[in-house]
Amino acid sequence: MLKFRRNIAAVAAIALSLIVSPVFGAPARAADPIKVGFSMALTGAVAQNGKQLIIALGLWRDDVNAKGGLLGRPVELVYYDDQSNPTNVPGIYTKLITVDKVDLLLGPYATNMAAAAVPVIVQHNMTTISILAIGVNRHFHYGRYFDMIAVGPEGTKAFSRGFFALAAAQNPKPQTVAIVAADAEFSKTSADGARENATAAGFKIIYDQSYPPSTTDFAPVMRAVQAANPDIVFVAAYPPDTVGIVRAAQEIGLTPKMFGGTMIGLLITPIKMQLGPLLDGIVIMESFVPAPTFNFPGVADVLNRYQVKAAGEKIDPIGYAFVPFGYAAGQVLAQAVAGTKSLDHAKLADYMHHHTFQTVVGDITYAEDGAWAQPRTLFTQFQHVAPGNLDQFRDGSVQPILWPPQYQTGTMIYPYAAAKK
Repeated sequence: MLKFRRNIAAVAAIALSLIVSPVFGAPARAADPIKVGFSMALTGAVAQNGKQLIIALGLWRDDVNAKGGLLGRPVELVYYDDQSNPTNVPGIYTKLITVDKVDLLLGPYATNMAAAAVPVIVQHNMTTISILAIGVNRHFHYGRYFDMIAVGPEGTKAFSRGFFALAAAQNPKPQTVAIVAADAEFSKTSADGARENATAAGFKIIYDQSYPPSTTDFAPVMRAVQAANPDIVFVAAYPPDTVGIVRAAQEIGLTPKMFGGTMIGLLITPIKMQLGPLLDGIVIMESFVPAPTFNFPGVADVLNRYQVKAAGEKIDPIGYAFVPFGYAAGQVLAQAVAGTKSLDHAKLADYMHHHTFQTVVGDITYAEDGAWAQPRTLFTQFQHVAPGNLDQFRDGSVQPILWPPQYQTGTMIYPYAAAKK
């Protein structure tokens, strides 16, 4: 009888819990996934980069889940294609937060999209780590926004400081500068920094123009630059623009003393393969390169696994410029959750401001505005590029690091025309 009564009591307790739980809200079960939400450019102008980052974040999720997940729960990625279009981003983040009810946020990828997401994220008091977005928080000063990009507290100026430092070191020093940029958030931000650095280094800006993002014929753009006859040409461009600008410069015979800038397309291996020797002499900003000083713990394994997954996918087969940063964003988020033992966004942000994170792009600490406390941007130059050779981009042999000095692996060929011989 006693056993029977205990069973009745147990059944009653279960029934009561089923009645009460919907009223008061069921707590998350240990097996419920922790949802990490973001938008990603899977179509449109920067889809080549977004597709790399999706693989990187998938590798991070798999690695976290193989070790038991976060807080004993598996990680699930919830994401939508923003089509490389900033106007799509606010709606996506609103849906992630209010409909999908994600626990954590990442991204978005790229400056244009991150700038569009922040107002929604601020409204909901959530924390995020944008991926390869530049200078976004200078507009918002939001304490729960963090960067996964190597520019550091300098922000916009870091994207060109090394470029103009290299120019200033030449003898005789070049004097005049042309700045060409797409009329879009990232490229305008990069051009802003270029103006500041050029002026501070004593250069005279004699041409400064933007072009519509819809531009497909760049011959008129580059002819206008040629007519100004600058010593230095600094370009801030997206992947499709980069190809058009490099080809147009070659076709019209543009020969400034120095040519390059933040040409995002030249971070993508298929575009490098497409342009081949046309790249010779161009100086660009990089964040990650195949060099001994960048062989951080775990990065080779991540890149090797990415390269297996990327095979046959019509995306970058190497992934140096984007994959490590996507994976590292996940690592920072996971370490913050583990360190706080919480999904509370205030606690996560406070933890991220006061701790160092071990990642595949090296140790990261954050400054007050969510930028890296220590910058690590690089400038490289394409030299002696052979046509149709993928392996030359794997080992960095045709793209030595010129700046900063502590990472230097080669010397600059100057002027630009000398590298074309």
